[in-house]
Amino acid sequence: MQQAQQEMLDWQGTGMSVMEMSHRGPEYTSIADKAEADLRELMAIPDDYAVLFLQGGASSQFSMIPMNLLRGKTKADYFYTGAWSKKAIAEAKRYCDVNIVADSSDNKFTKIADKPTWQFSPDAAYVHYTPNETIHGLEFDDIPDTGDIPLVADMSSTILSRPVDVSRFAMIYAGAQKNIGPAGLCIVIIRRDLLGDTVPNTPAMYDYKVHADNGSMFNTPATYSWYLAGLVFDWLLKQGGLAAIAKVNQRKAEKLYAAIDNSDFYNNPVDKRYRSWMNVPFTLADDALDTQFITEATQANLLTLKGHRDLGGMRASIYNAMPEQGVDALIAFMAQFENNYGK
Repeated sequence: MQQAQQEMLDWQGTGMSVMEMSHRGPEYTSIADKAEADLRELMAIPDDYAVLFLQGGASSQFSMIPMNLLRGKTKADYFYTGAWSKKAIAEAKRYCDVNIVADSSDNKFTKIADKPTWQFSPDAAYVHYTPNETIHGLEFDDIPDTGDIPLVADMSSTILSRPVDVSRFAMIYAGAQKNIGPAGLCIVIIRRDLLGDTVPNTPAMYDYKVHADNGSMFNTPATYSWYLAGLVFDWLLKQGGLAAIAKVNQRKAEKLYAAIDNSDFYNNPVDKRYRSWMNVPFTLADDALDTQFITEATQANLLTLKGHRDLGGMRASIYNAMPEQGVDALIAFMAQFENNYGK
């Protein structure tokens, strides 16, 4: 953000802000090319995958995926593990029959169903899952093995938090606003052999091949969001890449969960095997204190801790940009609050 501030009115001596540039001009093209190259380096993305910088957020992908990946089939497999997979399922049902491989609603989204109970369809066009559900803080501990059936992952809240083997996936997509940059951008990483062969009457803007053939510039892209994402990619490389940031993220999560588990005042209901690194929901022993907790946390400059409206309680989202010192400050505050109000 500081670099963007410095470059706001004059990007590298051009006299232009990035916002003023033609997206097809050489100045902006160099920004876009470097961003893609850095992302490919960070994630070790193979050459046979296209990297797209799209608009419409991850929510548009809920429709684009069946439009592009059904490829003549009529069924797709989905894991139902929380609010975001639920939305993806609802959109997919507009285009095909949806088989639920595993359903975590019966345990209130506190664990992933055991693998022997998973029900895959041999004739599914693809399998979709959400590795991390932000609202309930439920995260897969492994990548599902789907054999020859293409695996699709909504990594909006986990991308760039740790290394991942891209070759295990047919497609990865992620809204930018968690670990990539500001809202307005969605990254799609898709195997090139899956481009084309959309369902009939698919709009050009919803065809991955159209975007791949045009370098994500079939229409004017979200240029400033793309530029800022590129700055984040560059920053991550300078931190030592995803292996280095993963160590920080693991420490942050472990110490926050330890503070919760070692207290009778706070509680996290998620099975320890499936706890999210990025989103840590917790409740207080007395929910009548929730408002007081938020008020005092805000006074201590600990912000946006109120839990999702569908779940209540608190939620600490500790994405890459949250420094470890911020988690330490939250833990110290929680201990003091428990000392003041705990019985």
